Amino acid sequence: MNCEVVAVGTELLLGQIVDTNSSWIGEQLALAGIDCFLQVKVGDNWDRIRDALQIALDRSDAVIVCGGLGPTQDDITRDVIAEVMGVELVEDPEVIERLHEIFGSRGRNMPMNNLRQAQVPEGASRIAQMPGTAPGLMCPIGDKVIFAVPGVPYEMKEMVEGTVIPELRRRAGDTGVIRSRTIRTWGHSESGIAEMLADRLDELDRTGTATIAFLASGIEGLKVRVTAKADTAEQADAVVAAEIDEVAKILADYVFTTEDQTMEEVVLDLLRERGLTLGLAESLTGGLIASRLVSIPGASDVLQGSVVSYASEVKFDVLGVPVGPVVSDDAVRAMSEGACRVLNSDVGIAVTGVAGPDEQEGVPVGTVFMATTLDGVTETSMAKFPFNREQSRQFTVITVLDHLRRRLLAR
Repeated sequence: MNCEVVAVGTELLLGQIVDTNSSWIGEQLALAGIDCFLQVKVGDNWDRIRDALQIALDRSDAVIVCGGLGPTQDDITRDVIAEVMGVELVEDPEVIERLHEIFGSRGRNMPMNNLRQAQVPEGASRIAQMPGTAPGLMCPIGDKVIFAVPGVPYEMKEMVEGTVIPELRRRAGDTGVIRSRTIRTWGHSESGIAEMLADRLDELDRTGTATIAFLASGIEGLKVRVTAKADTAEQADAVVAAEIDEVAKILADYVFTTEDQTMEEVVLDLLRERGLTLGLAESLTGGLIASRLVSIPGASDVLQGSVVSYASEVKFDVLGVPVGPVVSDDAVRAMSEGACRVLNSDVGIAVTGVAGPDEQEGVPVGTVFMATTLDGVTETSMAKFPFNREQSRQFTVITVLDHLRRRLLAR
C-alpha cells in the first residue's frame, strides 16, 4: 500500500504556516507499515490542486489531502475532488444538523457560508469523526481512494487516527498489530547513540523482531523509537518492552525516560520522590526553565519560584553575586546558592551566558555557564552551543535539568 500526502494552502507555500501536518501524517503511515514516498504542497488554486491529485492517484493507491475544507470561497478541496471523481456535489443533511448543533452549543447563529461544508462529492462518505465544523471525506475512485481531512491539526489527527489509518490497513489486507514506544536520551549526539546501538541494530536486521529509528527533537531530547509488529497487541507490546529494556541497558544514563516523558516531568518526579524543593536563578534563559516546569501539572509542590536576574544589578543585589563578571563560573555558582537562600529551596539551578548577537565581557556568543546546588554542594559546568539565540536557550534548559537529574539519581 502506497499513500501520498497533498497539503493544500497558499500560506504553506509562502512560509506563513509550517506544514507540520504532513510530517505527522507521514509518521503515522510509517508506523502503520504504509509506504509514503512523496508529499506535496499546493496553493489554493483549482487547476493545481486537481493536477496534484490526479498525478498522486496515477502513482499511488491512496491520497490524503489536508486542508481546504473550510467555509470560505478559497476552500475548494471538496469541489476539486468532485471534479476528479467526475461527480457533482450533493448536500449531506447530517452535516447540516451537526453544524447547527455546534453553533447552537456556542450560543451563536451559524453563518450561511458554513453550509458549503455540507457539500459532499456524490459517492463519497463522510469520516465519522467530526471534532470541528469541517467534515472529513472518504472518496473512492475505482480501486483507489482520496481521504480529505481538515488543516486544523487536532481535527486532522482525530480523523487520521480514527478512520484513515484503519481503512488504509484494511485495504492493504494487514491484520497485524503494530506497537511503538519511545526512549528519550540526552547528552550524546545522534551519531554517537547510533554507534552505541550498532551491534543491536545489526541483530535486529537479522532477526526482524523489531525496528529502531532515531529522531533528534531539540529540547525534547534525542528520541529512539522501537517498533514491532505481531498478530496480537499483547505479542507486539511484549516484543517492544523487551527491546526497550535492551536499548536502555546499552545507552545507560543517557536515557532519561522510557515512558515518553519530558525532561521536566522526570526532574520534578525525582525531586518529589525525595521530598525536595527547587529554586531557580535564570539570566540567559529569562524564565524559560520555570515556564517549562510550571507547564507540568503539580509542579507547585516542588518549584518554589524563579529569580529572573537578567540585569547585572539583580544578580548583585538580589542573589548576592559578587560584583564582577556576570558570565562566569563564579557568578553562576553564586546565583545557584543565592536561589536556594532567597527562595528557601533545598535545590538550586542557575544559568548565565551569552545568547547573542554580540559577545559580552569578552565571552563568545553561545557560551553558557550552568550550576546546580544539592545538599549544600554546588557543581558547575560550561557549554558552548553553536546555535542561534533561541536554540541556545532551549538547549540550556534541557542540559541543566539533565545535570540535576544525574545528581539526584547518584545521590
